Amino acid sequence: MGQLVVQEFVTADGFAANIDNEFTAYELLQGGTAEFDQSQQEWLATVEAVVLGAATYRMFVEFWPTPASDGEIIAPALNALRRYVSSRQLQRAPWGGLAEATIESGDAVEAIRRIKREVAGTIVLWGSLTLSEAFFAAGEVDAMRLVVMPVAIGAGRGVFPAGQDPTLLKLLRGRRTTPGWSNSNTRLMPAVPRKPRSAPERQPALRGAAGLGPCVVIWASVWIPVARRPLNWVP
Repeated sequence: MGQLVVQEFVTADGFAANIDNEFTAYELLQGGTAEFDQSQQEWLATVEAVVLGAATYRMFVEFWPTPASDGEIIAPALNALRRYVSSRQLQRAPWGGLAEATIESGDAVEAIRRIKREVAGTIVLWGSLTLSEAFFAAGEVDAMRLVVMPVAIGAGRGVFPAGQDPTLLKLLRGRRTTPGWSNSNTRLMPAVPRKPRSAPERQPALRGAAGLGPCVVIWASVWIPVARRPLNWVP
């Protein structure tokens, strides 16, 4: 039985996309990503398959199975994964000169349950926030791999579906890589029933970007603001 790991790149204030549903935090960062890429390569050696939504597939296929990715150390491992694309519109999902991805045009939750039965190892979902929200709501996400980037954007779309009960996470491991990225692996824990309260209580609470309820801070990083750069700046 496979396990589904959702890996998302998020800002320091908890957003996986801006208000236009795009992730442009990379454009604001300085420094190379060699250390992170090495960590990602090591992890990909344990991954067997990838699931993508249609929009993320279109972005990936324009780069990873092309000569443009020749200098990327994770490209061989990424291109070797079994590929599934969830889409009701696409008829085919070519992957350069490699084997095509399997199109899943039916119910996405039923599809991931079948894929988890077929795949013995780890299945990763990258990006694809609408798809990940469906999997979270169905209880099919087994673990999270969050890459926190040292950028704050103030508003946008969170990783977890808005309106759901608080999700308890168990930190499995964490690692800081240059240029200031924090990489944490967490496992989703069984839901804990809320205790009824006899009267409203005032107590401090931290609320995530997706509007989640009170949460426990497992670890925290201290960020120092740096000079603002225009949004179209590219390192």
